[in-house]
Amino acid sequence: MRILQSRTIQITLLLLSLSFSLFAQTGGKAKITGVLKDAKTQETIPFATAVLIDKATSKNAKIAQTDVNGAFVMADIPAGTFTFKISFVGYQTMVRDNVAITAATGTLNFGEIKMNAAKGNVLSEITVTGQKQGMQMGIDKKIFAVDQSVISEGGSAGDLLQNVPSVSTDMDGNVSLRGSTGVKVLIDGKPSLIAGGNVAQILQSIPASSIESVEVITNPSAKYDAEGQSGIINIVLKKNTKLGFNGSVALTAGNRDNYNANTNLSFQNSKVNLYGNYGYRYGNRLGGGFQDITYKTPTSSTAFANQNTVSNSSDRGHNAKAGLDYYLAPKSVISLSGGFNSRENERNELLDIRQLSASQSPVLLSNRTNNNDGYGKSYDLNLDYVQKFKKPKEELTFNFGYSYGTNNNDQTYSTNTTNRNGVPIDETLSLQRVFNTGNNTNYNIQTDYALPVGKAGKIEVGYRSQIRLGNNDQYADSIPTNTNIYVSNNKLINGFDSKDQVHALYFNYQNQIKDFGYQIGLRGEDARLDTHLEGYTNNVLTTAEGNIHYKRIYPSVFLTQKFKGDNQLQLSYTRRVNRPRPWDTNPFLDVSDPLNYRGGNPNLLPEDVHSFELGHSKYWKKVTLTSSLYFRQTNDVIQRVRSTPVNGIITSTPQNLTNQINSGLELIGRFDLIKALNFTTNVNLYQAKFAGDARFDIASSSGFSWNANLTGNLIVAKNVSLQVRGDYRAPEVMAQGKRNAMYGIDGGAKYDFPNKKASLSFNVRDVFNTRRWSMTTEDKATIVDFERQMQGTMGNLTFSYRFGKTTFAGTNKKKKDDQQDNRPDEGSF
Repeated sequence: MRILQSRTIQITLLLLSLSFSLFAQTGGKAKITGVLKDAKTQETIPFATAVLIDKATSKNAKIAQTDVNGAFVMADIPAGTFTFKISFVGYQTMVRDNVAITAATGTLNFGEIKMNAAKGNVLSEITVTGQKQGMQMGIDKKIFAVDQSVISEGGSAGDLLQNVPSVSTDMDGNVSLRGSTGVKVLIDGKPSLIAGGNVAQILQSIPASSIESVEVITNPSAKYDAEGQSGIINIVLKKNTKLGFNGSVALTAGNRDNYNANTNLSFQNSKVNLYGNYGYRYGNRLGGGFQDITYKTPTSSTAFANQNTVSNSSDRGHNAKAGLDYYLAPKSVISLSGGFNSRENERNELLDIRQLSASQSPVLLSNRTNNNDGYGKSYDLNLDYVQKFKKPKEELTFNFGYSYGTNNNDQTYSTNTTNRNGVPIDETLSLQRVFNTGNNTNYNIQTDYALPVGKAGKIEVGYRSQIRLGNNDQYADSIPTNTNIYVSNNKLINGFDSKDQVHALYFNYQNQIKDFGYQIGLRGEDARLDTHLEGYTNNVLTTAEGNIHYKRIYPSVFLTQKFKGDNQLQLSYTRRVNRPRPWDTNPFLDVSDPLNYRGGNPNLLPEDVHSFELGHSKYWKKVTLTSSLYFRQTNDVIQRVRSTPVNGIITSTPQNLTNQINSGLELIGRFDLIKALNFTTNVNLYQAKFAGDARFDIASSSGFSWNANLTGNLIVAKNVSLQVRGDYRAPEVMAQGKRNAMYGIDGGAKYDFPNKKASLSFNVRDVFNTRRWSMTTEDKATIVDFERQMQGTMGNLTFSYRFGKTTFAGTNKKKKDDQQDNRPDEGSF
C-alpha cells in the first residue's frame, strides 16, 4: 500500500512539474486583457468568445474565451494591426477596430467591456473560423462540447459518452464516473423514462447527433438534486440559438446494417423561438463471450460449468423533441417543450453449456436459445417560466414536468439437454416464456429564486418535489416435455408497484472577498419509498408491503482562491445520497442466463455519501490543465452479492454492505501544440477500499487502479481533419473479485465542403477489436471467469448538411460595405 501511495505521489509531482515547466516556456509578446459585463445588470459574462482578426490577412490571429468571472487573456500577440471582436449569444457583438500592436506594447488592458442585449431581444452571434472550445469550466461543473467528436458520429449517446473525460461505460452501457458507478444521468436536467429509466437503454436509444453538450458535475452543490453517488452527468439536447430560419440534416450508414438519421429545424424572431429535432436509429450489435464456473464445494456431480454465448441485438428507435420559447416581456420568458421516444429491441442468444464432473467428464450438455423482444414508448412535457428583475442577478424560475413511459419485454427460452452420450434427457422446463410489462409516471415541480446581496454576494433558495410511480408485472409459463400445453410457472409470477417521493428545500449563499470566493449550501430532503409486492409462495398468493422513509440534511461548502495568471484553486465538501435504481428494488428474477439468476431487493437502503475534492485549474497560451484530488466515503454500499449455488444456479441480489472508500487524482489537459494539432488527455489514478461484511462472508479488500484516454485532432489539409482516440482501463479490485484490463482505439476523418454547409465524415470505433469486458469473481462457494465482447469493430459514414441564415430578409438593406462596417448587432467600445 505504501509503495503504491508513494508512486502516486511521485507521478503527481512529476506531472505538476511538467505543467509548470511548460508554463515557464510560454514566454509572452504583447497581451490583451479585459472583463466582459452586461451593460445593464453589471453581471460578468462567462464563456463568451473573443477573436483577434489580422487586418492584413483577414485571418484569425487569436481566439480566447472569458472565464467564470468574465475575464479573458490573449497572450503572445505578434506585431500588427487587428480588429478585436467579442460575442455572446443574446448580446450585440462588441468591436474595437485598428488595434495596433508593436514590440513595445506590453499589456493592453481593455478594462470593462459592457455588452448590450441584441436589438429586438433576439439572439445573435458571430462566426469564428476554428474549433469551438472543447471544454468549459464552470464553478461546479465541466461542459464538454461534443460536435467536434468525429469518432462518435453515427453512434448513440452511449458511444459519445466514452469520449468525455472522466466518464466510461461498461459492456451493458452502464455509466461510471472516475471509475465509480452510482452516477445520476439526466436528459436536459431531468430524469428520463425511456425503458423505465434504464440508463443503458436510454443512452442506446438517443443518437449522438441529437446532443449539443455533456455536463459533468463531480461534486454538486446543494442547489442540485442530492442523488448520485459519484456525481451527475447531464446530456443537453440541441436547441435553437440562431436568429431566423435554420436547420440541419445528418444521414449515417455503417457496417452490420447500422443506420442513423437526424434533422433539426428552428425559427426565431424577437418574440418567438421555435425548435425541434428528430432522430431515427437502427442498430445491430454482434456479441459473445464465455463464462467458466468452478464450484468449490459441489453439492451434485457437477464440479465445473463452461458456457459459450453468441448474441445478436437489433435496436430501432425514434427520438423527437420540440419546444417554444415566448418572450412575454424583455425579462419574462415562458417555455413549453415536449419529447417523445419509442424503441424496439430484438435480442437473440445461443448458449452452449457444458456441465462437467470433478474429473472434467461431461455430466450434462445443453444448447439453449434465448429470444427477447422489447418495446416501449415514453413522452414528457415541461412548462418553464423565467422572470428577471431590474436588480442585477435577481431571477425567479419555475418548472412543472410530467412524463409517462411504458416498457415491455417478451422472453422465450428453449433448451435441449443431453447426457454425456448425447441421449436427450426429460426436462421439466424445455420451453419457457416470461412476459414483463411496466409503466412509469414522473411528476416534477420546482421553483428557484436568486437574490444578489451586496457587491458580490448572492442568495439562492428553492423547492423541488419529485414523485415517481411504477407498476410492473411479470407472468411466466412453460411447456413440459412431451406436451403442447402451457402451464403457469408460479415461481416467476410477480406484481410490483412502487411510489417514490422526494421533497426538498435548499439554501445557498455565495460571496467573494477580492480573489477569495466561498459558497455555503444546505439541502433538506424528505424521501419515502413505498412498495407493494404480490407473488406465489408454495403456489399460494402472498403479498408484502415495504416502506423506507428518511429525512436528511445535505450540506455543501465550496472555497475558491484565484491567483495571478489564470490560476485557481478550489476546495469543496458535499454530502450526497445514492438511491437504489428501479431494477435493483424489483424482486423479479431474470432467468435468461440458466447458470446465473438476477433479482432485486425492495428493502435496499440508500447509500450515504461524503465527498471531498481539491481542484486546481491553470491556463497557459497552449496548455489548459485541471487537476483534482478527491476522497469519497460511501456508507451502506449497494453491491450485488452472489448466493451459494443451488442445483448449480447462482443468484445475485443487491445488498447493503458496510462502507467503501475511493480516493484518487484526476488530471485533464488540453494541449494546442500548433495551429493544426491539438490533443486532450484524461488520467485518473485511484484507490478503492472495501470494508468486509461478515453477514455475506465478504472479506475486506483494497486495490490501486487507473485509467487514461487521449484524443488527438489534426488538420491535414484545407477542410480535412483527422481524429484519433485511445483509452486504457487497468485491472480493478471489486468487492467480490477483480475486473480485468481493457483498451481500444478509435479513429475518424472529416471533410468540410467549401460552401461550409456540408460535411462528410468516416469513423471506425474499436479499430483492432480489442474491447472486451472481463472479470473474475470469487466467494466461498464459486470462482467465475467471465468475458464479453463490447460490440466489435464498427464503421460509419456520415453526411451532414446545414441550411438557413441568421438574419431576416429586408432587416438591413444597405450596401455591402456598409453592412460590413455597421452591423445592427454590433457595437464599438
